[in-house]
Amino acid sequence: MTRLLSNSPTKRGYHPNAEVRLVRAGHEYFDLLDKLIHEAKTTIHLQTYIFEQDETGKRVTNALIKAAKRGVQVYLIVDGYASQNLSKEFIQKLRDAGVYFRFFAAYFKSKYFYFGRRLHHKVCVVDGRFSLVGGINIGNHYNDTPENVAWLDWAVFVDGDVSFRLQKICEARVKGKKKFFRREKHSNRQEGKSFVLARPRINDWVRRKKQITSSYLEMFRQAQSSIYLISSYFLPGNLLRKHIAAAAKRGVKIKVIVAGISDVPLAKYAERYMYGWFLRRGVEIWEYQRKVLHAKLGTYDGQWVTVGSYNLNNISAYASVELNVDVYDENFAHDVEKRLQRIIDLECIQVTPELYTNKQTLWERFLQRSAYDIFRLILFLFTFYFKQRD
Repeated sequence: MTRLLSNSPTKRGYHPNAEVRLVRAGHEYFDLLDKLIHEAKTTIHLQTYIFEQDETGKRVTNALIKAAKRGVQVYLIVDGYASQNLSKEFIQKLRDAGVYFRFFAAYFKSKYFYFGRRLHHKVCVVDGRFSLVGGINIGNHYNDTPENVAWLDWAVFVDGDVSFRLQKICEARVKGKKKFFRREKHSNRQEGKSFVLARPRINDWVRRKKQITSSYLEMFRQAQSSIYLISSYFLPGNLLRKHIAAAAKRGVKIKVIVAGISDVPLAKYAERYMYGWFLRRGVEIWEYQRKVLHAKLGTYDGQWVTVGSYNLNNISAYASVELNVDVYDENFAHDVEKRLQRIIDLECIQVTPELYTNKQTLWERFLQRSAYDIFRLILFLFTFYFKQRD
């Protein structure tokens, strides 16, 4: 059992679980997802940002349809913007098999326009006992195929109490079906057995949920020796930067793994505009080189980890619905740190102050500042609208 130290995370919201482990995107993730769906007995909740109609998407779809046909209650919710290209025939096939399907809808949208917060989280809960939470969408980019190596990403697998809490979170997004839910809470508390402490965390600024932001702030305040961050679109806002700077000032060694190859070039330019600020404060920046980096994870002092869909930027903080799982367990945290350090050692290039300065032409600086300003404008449009609604 993990010992709660004086500088440990707050105990609020943690639950004991029989198993918690990190699962990498690719075969490891989709084989496990396939196994969970095929072994489901009562309920499946799958909610995701992107659901592609490619080989990976069809594999997951076929598994969901088979589960529904054998009597499992299957609920699939996808984001109305990122998954808008799903065909009517594809959706009807799911519904005809008995799968509950809906889009997480925008406030305003047309063929060429979409405005509103987005369902950015990626979660699957089976039978209220097993769950996967992370940054992995349903599509070939996140899977290993003959033509493709999966983007770097992770999810956390949980067997235990947290899954029941996650099921309740998923149920809240299913409209008009609550009275039909089968709720079976599986107790995993066995005498003499050691458990892993974990808790679900939500960010939904419109609904006044800021739990993931609070978890990261707690990490920056509590850390005594080291912080590892891996973030696909690393543009923390003023509040997070203030706490990062404070942690670095008191001697915490902070290593940040960011994308060297990005699926959103505009985001990469904006991110590089901020490198100078971090380097001046002693934060180490490492660019991942092997493939697109899509992971979102933080850990500190070999004792605590957060994994999920939340990017360290203000779009995740204010404009998207996000879901993470915090894990407070030394064995789990040490394993995560070793994985991240191995990636740094073998698959990253360090952005040193000298390298950063040498690469900064006036044109590059102009592009980076322009991209940064565009991101700030996008954020303003989102948050201004939501403030008016609040």
